[in-house]
Amino acid sequence: MKRMRKLLSALILSLPLLAGPAAAQSAVDQKALAAMSSDAVVFGAQKGPANLAPRAIGSYAKGCLAGGRALAVDGPAWQVMRLSRNRNWAHPDMIALVERLAIEARAEDGWNGLLVGDLAQPRGGPMLSGHASHQVGLDADVWLTEMPDRTLSRKERETINATVVTKDRKSIDKKVWTESHARLIKRAASYPEVARIFVHPPIKAELCKWAKGDTAWLAKVRPYFGHNYHFHIRINCPKGSTTCKNQPTPHPKDGTGCGEELAYWMGDVPWVPKKKPDPNAKPAKPVKPPPPMTVSALPAECRTVVTAE
Repeated sequence: MKRMRKLLSALILSLPLLAGPAAAQSAVDQKALAAMSSDAVVFGAQKGPANLAPRAIGSYAKGCLAGGRALAVDGPAWQVMRLSRNRNWAHPDMIALVERLAIEARAEDGWNGLLVGDLAQPRGGPMLSGHASHQVGLDADVWLTEMPDRTLSRKERETINATVVTKDRKSIDKKVWTESHARLIKRAASYPEVARIFVHPPIKAELCKWAKGDTAWLAKVRPYFGHNYHFHIRINCPKGSTTCKNQPTPHPKDGTGCGEELAYWMGDVPWVPKKKPDPNAKPAKPVKPPPPMTVSALPAECRTVVTAE
Protein backbone atom coordinates (compact mmCIF):
# COMPACT_ATOMS: atom_id res chain seq x y z
CA MET A 1 0.00 0.00 0.00
CA LYS A 2 2.80 2.43 0.89
CA ARG A 3 4.53 1.62 -2.40
CA MET A 4 1.29 2.28 -4.27
CA ARG A 5 0.87 5.66 -2.58
CA LYS A 6 4.43 6.64 -3.45
CA LEU A 7 3.86 5.69 -7.07
CA LEU A 8 0.60 7.63 -7.12
CA SER A 9 2.26 10.72 -5.67
CA ALA A 10 5.00 10.52 -8.27
CA LEU A 11 2.43 10.20 -11.01
CA ILE A 12 0.49 13.24 -9.81
CA LEU A 13 3.61 15.37 -9.54
CA SER A 14 4.64 14.59 -13.10
CA LEU A 15 1.33 14.81 -14.91
CA PRO A 16 0.51 18.03 -16.77
CA LEU A 17 -2.68 19.95 -16.16
CA LEU A 18 -3.96 19.82 -19.70
CA ALA A 19 -6.21 22.33 -21.37
CA GLY A 20 -8.73 21.75 -24.14
CA PRO A 21 -10.69 18.76 -25.48
CA ALA A 22 -7.81 16.33 -25.04
CA ALA A 23 -7.86 16.99 -21.32
CA ALA A 24 -11.51 16.10 -21.08
CA GLN A 25 -10.85 12.82 -22.87
CA SER A 26 -7.84 11.94 -20.72
CA ALA A 27 -9.43 12.92 -17.41
CA VAL A 28 -9.61 10.15 -14.86
CA ASP A 29 -11.55 9.39 -11.72
CA GLN A 30 -10.22 8.08 -8.44
CA LYS A 31 -10.59 4.41 -9.44
CA ALA A 32 -8.47 5.01 -12.51
CA LEU A 33 -5.89 6.73 -10.32
CA ALA A 34 -5.81 3.77 -7.98
CA ALA A 35 -5.30 1.53 -10.98
CA MET A 36 -2.33 3.69 -12.00
CA SER A 37 -3.94 4.74 -15.26
CA SER A 38 -1.69 6.63 -17.63
CA ASP A 39 -4.42 9.23 -18.20
CA ALA A 40 -3.61 12.76 -17.07
CA VAL A 41 -4.99 14.04 -13.77
CA VAL A 42 -6.75 17.33 -14.32
CA PHE A 43 -8.89 19.36 -12.00
CA GLY A 44 -11.47 19.71 -14.72
CA ALA A 45 -12.10 15.98 -14.52
CA GLN A 46 -13.28 16.10 -10.94
CA LYS A 47 -17.06 15.87 -10.78
CA GLY A 48 -17.41 16.67 -7.09
CA PRO A 49 -15.62 18.55 -4.30
CA ALA A 50 -12.80 17.37 -2.07
CA ASN A 51 -14.34 16.19 1.19
CA LEU A 52 -12.13 18.46 3.28
CA ALA A 53 -12.58 21.58 5.41
CA PRO A 54 -13.38 24.59 3.18
CA ARG A 55 -10.18 26.38 2.19
CA ALA A 56 -9.01 28.55 -0.68
CA ILE A 57 -5.44 27.44 -1.39
CA GLY A 58 -2.86 29.53 -3.24
CA SER A 59 -3.56 32.54 -5.44
CA TYR A 60 -6.49 33.37 -7.66
CA ALA A 61 -4.64 32.18 -10.78
CA LYS A 62 -2.54 29.42 -9.23
CA GLY A 63 -4.27 27.32 -6.64
CA CYS A 64 -7.16 25.03 -5.80
CA LEU A 65 -10.22 24.66 -3.60
CA ALA A 66 -10.90 22.29 -0.71
CA GLY A 67 -14.41 21.71 0.62
CA GLY A 68 -16.10 23.51 -2.25
CA ARG A 69 -19.85 24.05 -2.23
CA ALA A 70 -22.16 24.18 -5.25
CA LEU A 71 -24.39 27.16 -5.96
CA ALA A 72 -27.89 25.79 -6.54
CA VAL A 73 -28.61 25.92 -10.27
CA ASP A 74 -32.03 27.44 -9.53
CA GLY A 75 -32.47 29.86 -6.65
CA PRO A 76 -35.16 32.28 -5.56
CA ALA A 77 -33.41 35.11 -7.43
CA TRP A 78 -30.83 33.46 -9.71
CA GLN A 79 -30.22 30.81 -12.34
CA VAL A 80 -26.85 29.29 -13.21
CA MET A 81 -25.82 29.29 -16.87
CA ARG A 82 -23.61 26.91 -18.90
CA LEU A 83 -24.33 23.94 -16.65
CA SER A 84 -22.29 21.57 -18.81
CA ARG A 85 -19.11 23.24 -17.55
CA ASN A 86 -19.77 22.22 -13.93
CA ARG A 87 -18.32 25.52 -12.74
CA ASN A 88 -20.95 26.52 -10.19
CA TRP A 89 -18.65 25.62 -7.28
CA ALA A 90 -16.87 27.97 -4.89
CA HIS A 91 -15.79 28.54 -1.31
CA PRO A 92 -18.92 28.73 0.92
CA ASP A 93 -18.24 32.44 1.53
CA MET A 94 -18.47 33.16 -2.19
CA ILE A 95 -21.64 31.09 -2.53
CA ALA A 96 -23.21 33.05 0.32
CA LEU A 97 -22.22 36.35 -1.30
CA VAL A 98 -23.73 35.45 -4.69
CA GLU A 99 -26.96 34.33 -3.04
CA ARG A 100 -27.12 37.53 -1.00
CA LEU A 101 -26.38 39.73 -4.01
CA ALA A 102 -29.09 38.08 -6.09
CA ILE A 103 -31.74 38.37 -3.37
CA GLU A 104 -30.88 42.00 -2.55
CA ALA A 105 -30.70 42.99 -6.23
CA ARG A 106 -34.18 41.59 -6.73
CA ALA A 107 -35.57 43.29 -3.65
CA GLU A 108 -33.87 46.68 -3.98
CA ASP A 109 -32.24 47.25 -7.38
CA GLY A 110 -34.98 46.46 -9.87
CA TRP A 111 -33.63 43.10 -11.04
CA ASN A 112 -35.96 40.17 -11.61
CA GLY A 113 -32.99 37.97 -10.75
CA LEU A 114 -29.40 37.25 -11.79
CA LEU A 115 -27.93 34.93 -14.40
CA VAL A 116 -24.72 33.53 -12.95
CA GLY A 117 -21.80 32.43 -15.11
CA ASP A 118 -18.61 30.67 -14.08
CA LEU A 119 -17.47 30.38 -10.48
CA ALA A 120 -14.96 27.53 -10.10
CA GLN A 121 -14.63 23.81 -10.71
CA PRO A 122 -15.53 21.43 -7.86
CA ARG A 123 -11.92 21.43 -6.65
CA GLY A 124 -10.87 24.68 -8.27
CA GLY A 125 -7.55 24.53 -10.04
CA PRO A 126 -6.66 25.39 -13.64
CA MET A 127 -9.61 25.15 -16.01
CA LEU A 128 -9.83 23.25 -19.25
CA SER A 129 -10.74 26.49 -21.04
CA GLY A 130 -11.71 30.08 -20.54
CA HIS A 131 -10.08 31.48 -17.39
CA ALA A 132 -6.65 32.01 -15.92
CA SER A 133 -8.14 32.86 -12.53
CA HIS A 134 -11.25 31.33 -10.88
CA GLN A 135 -8.95 28.69 -9.36
CA VAL A 136 -9.52 29.03 -5.61
CA GLY A 137 -13.28 29.45 -5.39
CA LEU A 138 -13.23 33.19 -4.74
CA ASP A 139 -14.24 34.46 -8.21
CA ALA A 140 -17.68 34.67 -9.81
CA ASP A 141 -19.01 36.01 -13.10
CA VAL A 142 -22.45 37.63 -13.11
CA TRP A 143 -24.10 38.34 -16.43
CA LEU A 144 -25.34 41.84 -17.20
CA THR A 145 -28.51 40.20 -18.54
CA GLU A 146 -31.58 40.08 -16.34
CA MET A 147 -32.97 36.68 -15.40
CA PRO A 148 -36.26 35.97 -17.21
CA ASP A 149 -39.42 35.34 -15.20
CA ARG A 150 -39.35 31.64 -16.05
CA THR A 151 -36.98 28.76 -15.47
CA LEU A 152 -34.63 28.29 -18.41
CA SER A 153 -34.11 24.80 -19.80
CA ARG A 154 -30.67 23.19 -19.74
CA LYS A 155 -30.48 23.67 -23.50
CA GLU A 156 -31.32 27.36 -23.24
CA ARG A 157 -28.63 27.81 -20.60
CA GLU A 158 -26.08 26.49 -23.09
CA THR A 159 -27.23 28.50 -26.10
CA ILE A 160 -28.56 31.85 -24.85
CA ASN A 161 -25.98 34.61 -25.20
CA ALA A 162 -25.47 37.33 -22.64
CA THR A 163 -26.30 40.90 -23.62
CA VAL A 164 -23.32 43.08 -24.52
CA VAL A 165 -23.79 46.49 -22.89
CA THR A 166 -21.06 48.35 -24.80
CA LYS A 167 -21.11 49.73 -28.34
CA ASP A 168 -17.34 49.54 -28.70
CA ARG A 169 -14.24 49.64 -26.54
CA LYS A 170 -14.85 53.24 -25.52
CA SER A 171 -18.61 53.67 -25.19
CA ILE A 172 -21.68 52.23 -23.50
CA ASP A 173 -24.72 51.17 -25.50
CA LYS A 174 -27.31 53.56 -24.10
CA LYS A 175 -30.11 51.39 -25.52
CA VAL A 176 -29.03 48.50 -23.31
CA TRP A 177 -27.34 50.02 -20.26
CA THR A 178 -29.65 51.09 -17.44
CA GLU A 179 -29.28 52.54 -13.97
CA SER A 180 -30.14 49.11 -12.56
CA HIS A 181 -26.82 47.84 -13.98
CA ALA A 182 -25.00 50.57 -12.09
CA ARG A 183 -26.88 49.87 -8.86
CA LEU A 184 -26.09 46.16 -9.09
CA ILE A 185 -22.35 46.70 -9.56
CA LYS A 186 -22.27 49.30 -6.79
CA ARG A 187 -24.00 46.88 -4.42
CA ALA A 188 -21.48 44.13 -5.16
CA ALA A 189 -18.50 46.48 -4.78
CA SER A 190 -19.86 47.82 -1.49
CA TYR A 191 -19.67 44.45 0.27
CA PRO A 192 -16.64 44.57 2.59
CA GLU A 193 -15.47 41.08 1.64
CA VAL A 194 -15.22 42.03 -2.04
CA ALA A 195 -11.67 42.77 -3.18
CA ARG A 196 -12.26 43.55 -6.87
CA ILE A 197 -14.95 44.00 -9.48
CA PHE A 198 -13.70 43.75 -13.06
CA VAL A 199 -15.66 45.50 -15.82
CA HIS A 200 -15.05 46.63 -19.40
CA PRO A 201 -13.44 50.13 -19.46
CA PRO A 202 -16.50 52.07 -20.74
CA ILE A 203 -18.58 50.52 -17.96
CA LYS A 204 -16.15 51.95 -15.42
CA ALA A 205 -16.38 55.31 -17.18
CA GLU A 206 -20.17 55.21 -16.99
CA LEU A 207 -20.06 54.34 -13.30
CA CYS A 208 -17.72 57.27 -12.65
CA LYS A 209 -20.24 59.63 -14.28
CA TRP A 210 -23.17 58.08 -12.41
CA ALA A 211 -21.75 57.84 -8.89
CA LYS A 212 -22.79 60.51 -6.39
CA GLY A 213 -22.03 61.00 -2.71
CA ASP A 214 -20.05 58.04 -1.37
CA THR A 215 -17.72 56.96 -4.17
CA ALA A 216 -15.23 54.88 -2.18
CA TRP A 217 -16.63 51.67 -3.71
CA LEU A 218 -15.42 52.79 -7.14
CA ALA A 219 -11.81 52.04 -6.15
CA LYS A 220 -12.65 48.33 -6.21
CA VAL A 221 -14.14 48.52 -9.71
CA ARG A 222 -11.27 47.97 -12.13
CA PRO A 223 -11.34 48.23 -15.92
CA TYR A 224 -10.16 45.18 -17.83
CA PHE A 225 -10.66 43.60 -21.25
CA GLY A 226 -13.42 41.09 -21.91
CA HIS A 227 -16.02 42.21 -19.39
CA ASN A 228 -18.59 43.81 -21.68
CA TYR A 229 -21.35 41.26 -21.02
CA HIS A 230 -20.64 40.31 -17.41
CA PHE A 231 -18.84 41.62 -14.36
CA HIS A 232 -16.35 39.60 -12.36
CA ILE A 233 -16.54 39.54 -8.56
CA ARG A 234 -13.47 38.59 -6.53
CA ILE A 235 -13.52 38.30 -2.76
CA ASN A 236 -10.74 38.39 -0.18
CA CYS A 237 -9.26 35.25 1.32
CA PRO A 238 -11.73 33.79 3.85
CA LYS A 239 -10.96 33.11 7.48
CA GLY A 240 -9.25 29.75 7.89
CA SER A 241 -7.64 29.81 4.43
CA THR A 242 -4.14 30.32 5.80
CA THR A 243 -2.31 29.60 2.54
CA CYS A 244 -4.56 31.79 0.40
CA LYS A 245 -2.90 34.87 -1.12
CA ASN A 246 -4.95 38.05 -1.12
CA GLN A 247 -4.81 40.53 -3.95
CA PRO A 248 -3.35 43.87 -2.86
CA THR A 249 -5.89 46.49 -1.88
CA PRO A 250 -6.37 49.02 -4.71
CA HIS A 251 -5.15 52.54 -3.95
CA PRO A 252 -5.76 54.69 -7.04
CA LYS A 253 -4.25 58.17 -6.79
CA ASP A 254 -7.61 59.90 -7.01
CA GLY A 255 -9.32 57.45 -4.63
CA THR A 256 -11.77 56.16 -7.23
CA GLY A 257 -9.77 55.03 -10.27
CA CYS A 258 -11.73 57.51 -12.40
CA GLY A 259 -8.65 59.57 -13.25
CA GLU A 260 -5.32 58.46 -14.70
CA GLU A 261 -6.05 54.75 -14.56
CA LEU A 262 -9.34 55.08 -16.45
CA ALA A 263 -7.80 57.49 -18.96
CA TYR A 264 -5.18 54.84 -19.75
CA TRP A 265 -7.81 52.17 -20.41
CA MET A 266 -9.96 54.53 -22.46
CA GLY A 267 -6.98 55.44 -24.63
CA ASP A 268 -5.38 53.44 -27.42
CA VAL A 269 -2.32 52.08 -25.61
CA PRO A 270 -3.85 48.95 -24.05
CA TRP A 271 -5.62 47.98 -27.26
CA VAL A 272 -3.01 48.25 -29.99
CA PRO A 273 0.30 46.44 -30.54
CA LYS A 274 3.27 48.33 -29.14
CA LYS A 275 5.12 48.07 -32.44
CA LYS A 276 3.91 47.67 -35.99
CA PRO A 277 5.51 44.66 -37.66
CA ASP A 278 8.35 45.51 -40.05
CA PRO A 279 7.56 43.88 -43.42
CA ASN A 280 11.29 43.81 -44.27
CA ALA A 281 12.41 42.24 -41.02
CA LYS A 282 13.69 38.70 -40.91
CA PRO A 283 11.18 36.17 -39.59
CA ALA A 284 11.45 35.94 -35.85
CA LYS A 285 12.49 32.70 -34.30
CA PRO A 286 9.48 30.76 -33.05
CA VAL A 287 8.90 31.25 -29.36
CA LYS A 288 9.08 28.02 -27.45
CA PRO A 289 5.79 27.51 -25.60
CA PRO A 290 6.01 27.27 -21.82
CA PRO A 291 5.89 23.76 -20.39
CA PRO A 292 2.44 22.57 -19.31
CA MET A 293 1.55 23.34 -15.70
CA THR A 294 1.80 20.29 -13.49
CA VAL A 295 0.22 19.59 -10.15
CA SER A 296 3.68 20.00 -8.61
CA ALA A 297 3.65 23.65 -9.75
CA LEU A 298 0.62 24.34 -7.55
CA PRO A 299 0.70 24.67 -3.76
CA ALA A 300 1.54 21.35 -2.11
CA GLU A 301 -1.92 21.10 -0.55
CA CYS A 302 -3.44 20.81 -4.02
CA ARG A 303 -2.07 17.28 -4.34
CA THR A 304 -4.24 16.30 -1.41
CA VAL A 305 -7.21 18.14 -2.87
CA VAL A 306 -7.04 16.45 -6.28
CA THR A 307 -6.77 12.94 -4.80
CA ALA A 308 -9.17 13.33 -1.86
CA GLU A 309 -12.40 11.34 -1.68
